Order: sequence, then structure tokens, then C-alpha cells
Amino acid sequence: MISPEHAAARLEQVRRETLTRLASLSEDYAEVIAASKDTNADDEHDPEGATIAFERSQVGSLVRQAAQQLEEIEAALRRVEEGTYGLCERCGSEIAPGRLDARPVARTCIACASAG
Repeated sequence: MISPEHAAARLEQVRRETLTRLASLSEDYAEVIAASKDTNADDEHDPEGATIAFERSQVGSLVRQAAQQLEEIEAALRRVEEGTYGLCERCGSEIAPGRLDARPVARTCIACASAG
């Protein structure tokens, strides 16, 4: 089983990376919004590529995903504090260290995750 100290350190690292990504994406989103306000172009019929609406939707989706990941990290940090980190929330078995390395916020073991 992964030590609580190692788990907390890894989760804090992932948290910092996610916060950095979220800040960058939020900045990108603000730029897309500003670009749509500064132009009178008919972006829906622009043959040059993706529309501003599409870009806004795509970046907005990435912002929501990063925010959701941040929530999952916070929940994992609470599990570390409670002493339940690394235990499957479904069957109570230990989650394989390799799974936690690949997905530090994992709540279930591979068998339970595969079962759906």
C-alpha cells in the first residue's frame, strides 16, 4: 500500500499541475470570449476553419474537465486524511499501487472499475 505521505505528495503535485492548467485554460477561454466581442465577422460561415463558438465550447469543456479533476484531487486528499486512500470504495480491497500511480484519484480497484 502507498504511504499516506507519498500519496499526499503525489496528489499535491497533481493538484499544482491541474491548477496551472486550469489557469491557462481560463485565460484561453477569456481570450476567446474577448475575440468574439471584438469582431463583427460571421464566424459561423467563415471558410477558414473552426468557428469562435466551437473554440469557446471546446475550451469551456476543457475548463470544466480541469475543475472536475481538481474536485477529484480534493476528495482524494480527504481520503488520505481519513486513512481510506488506496482502498476501493466498492469492495474495500487495496487499489494496486500501479493504478494509483497512473490515476492518483482512483476510487476503485481495477476489477470494480472494469465491472462498471
